[in-house]
Amino acid sequence: MTDSVDQHTGRTELSEEYEHTPVPPSARRGLLSVSAVWFGFPMNLGNAVFGGVIVYNLGFVRGLAAILIGNLVLFGYVGVLSHAAARTGENFSLQAAGAFGARGRVIAAAFLATVVIGWFSFQIGLTGTTLHQTLGWSTWTGAVVGGVAYTAVTVVGIRALSLLGLVAVPLFVVLSGVAIGFGLQDGGTSLGGALSYGGGGHALSFGGAVGIVIAGFADSGTMTADFTRWAKDGRSGVIATLCAFPFANGVAFGVGGIVVAIGGAVNPGVDGGGFLGLLAGHGPLLTAFAVLFVFANLGSVASHCLYNAAVGWSSITGVRMRPLAVALGLLGLLAALTGVWSSFLDWLNLLGVFVPPIGAVLVVDQIRRRRSPAPVPAGYRTAAFAAWAAGAALAGAAHWLAPGAADAVVGIAVAAAVFVLLTPRRAQAPEPAALPSASVPLG
Repeated sequence: MTDSVDQHTGRTELSEEYEHTPVPPSARRGLLSVSAVWFGFPMNLGNAVFGGVIVYNLGFVRGLAAILIGNLVLFGYVGVLSHAAARTGENFSLQAAGAFGARGRVIAAAFLATVVIGWFSFQIGLTGTTLHQTLGWSTWTGAVVGGVAYTAVTVVGIRALSLLGLVAVPLFVVLSGVAIGFGLQDGGTSLGGALSYGGGGHALSFGGAVGIVIAGFADSGTMTADFTRWAKDGRSGVIATLCAFPFANGVAFGVGGIVVAIGGAVNPGVDGGGFLGLLAGHGPLLTAFAVLFVFANLGSVASHCLYNAAVGWSSITGVRMRPLAVALGLLGLLAALTGVWSSFLDWLNLLGVFVPPIGAVLVVDQIRRRRSPAPVPAGYRTAAFAAWAAGAALAGAAHWLAPGAADAVVGIAVAAAVFVLLTPRRAQAPEPAALPSASVPLG
């Protein structure tokens, strides 16, 4: 791709992030580049922790089955949105306008763009505590270095996310393999014996485990268009999604499950399959790689979340993505340093109730637009918000009244059904509305 100048912005295509307009065909990126953005995201240490918790509660075979089902749901859900984004070149906020209306999209975009700032802050805090617990670093030092580095990567843009994925994935595969090797030596359990691991906890149901897998990427999965709009066509967008779900996400969860099943976790009910402790105390070279791994691995998650947040708020406010990334990165770092990040995890997991219904509405809308193109509705689309509310309400009821249910699946099914019922086949096309490129008042 040549370093050409965009006719509308005057900026070179290599530096343009297309926050307010679809990505033009001339700026699209190759399959490896787009796939690297997605497979570098879910293959992270946090998912290994969750995978270990699931296997600890369900046993190895049932735990892996729950992980696989959750990933297949994510693939179907995110794959449809990725295909649509690659066809149109639209980011999440522009994509949401078709379902929620030209003004209604602001509510959906602002909600998710704020949620992912919380995940960014969580990764910063996790960086500090991980380096402190395993290597003795100051918690504040690790958090500040991580926050600054992750923000800098995000400011570079989509190219940096792709390169970071190409570094983070090999590091994860190699170091997790080394950690499992040490765990086998110390725990005395073979990989074959891990298959018969029956679990040691009972705090999690099968449906709850499936819900954890889905909830972990409900937010950025719904915002997949921010990443897959760069693909050359719909097929490439789906392949990029497949690299994430079930491949990268499944590997990360599965590694955590193996660590627990072979006895390599000190406190599997809490710390799950976090394997970094297995790498400590084996010489300075491996320690240096472990430090690099922490920053590359957690940085991949943090920078992706900050990118989602910056693109989302840029589309809402009209401010460029890069200055917003700096401002939001500073906000997330300050939140992490206050310690409030430690309360984010339980709160964000509950977003598995509220976020998937948004994606369900988008999926139904995109499938219909594929079959019967229609203009963007003006104002607010009441049916979309009603479907979102119904899906969240019943998912919440399932969460509190039927703990064994998969909350996210309930929310997706209900929201999709309600949206279909409230929006029958278009008898009359809605009035077209131009999407504003700056702030949109909600009144």
